Amino acid sequence: MPAARAAEPDLATRLKLLVEAYPESLSGVEGNMLLLRDGGEPLPIDDGKAKDHQSALAGGDIEDSLRQIYPLGACEAKPVVDFDPGRIRSDALMMRLYGRTAKAVEGDLVPVAWFGTTLRVTKRQGAAAALEKVRDALAERPALKRYLAPSAGTFNWRRVSGAPNMSVHSFGAAIDLNTTFADYWVWSGGKPGKVPRHANRYPLEIVEIFERHGFIWGGRWYHYDTMHFEYRPELIAIAKAAGASACR
Repeated sequence: MPAARAAEPDLATRLKLLVEAYPESLSGVEGNMLLLRDGGEPLPIDDGKAKDHQSALAGGDIEDSLRQIYPLGACEAKPVVDFDPGRIRSDALMMRLYGRTAKAVEGDLVPVAWFGTTLRVTKRQGAAAALEKVRDALAERPALKRYLAPSAGTFNWRRVSGAPNMSVHSFGAAIDLNTTFADYWVWSGGKPGKVPRHANRYPLEIVEIFERHGFIWGGRWYHYDTMHFEYRPELIAIAKAAGASACR
């Protein structure tokens, strides 16, 4: 179920935390528009369209992407149907943060050493630097290495499997861990809104370290992807503001 929380921040607070999470690119909010530092066209926050969960996944706006509050902590909370905090994203926003094309994104990829191999991760928005902090914290716990490597990948310009929206891997801001321990709702034979239960096989210590540095975990989603982490510091900040905990 959704995690316990003190009080849900209103949309204005969530937008403020969004802007603060990406100071490289975002400058503020004006009415229904998100302002960009590049001087380009502002982005609409709410397109005014009522959407069910699948519609929001396929074509979410900025407001949709902030609606569900991600739970934090080294605990698991079984999510209710369609509780997928972070899985709804605004492609328009992601492209302004990281690049509109594969070539544009690739120009900002930098090497990050990852337990015997080198990954390509975007330097934009501090994503590569954050992943290096995750790596350094995990390196202090050698027993965890078997879950971390080989990585199943970072940058891959593509749409989400079977969906029209872009994967965060497209922007070089996501990492998949060792697939040996992975559970993915599609691999499990699930259908949208109806997925089989699973028993997570990644230590929650790994999850807590990633979250500490701005990454969310696909294992928190009803449509689970347990090997997947993506850099979404705005959702971590909103979770903290809400007091959202998976441990109560």
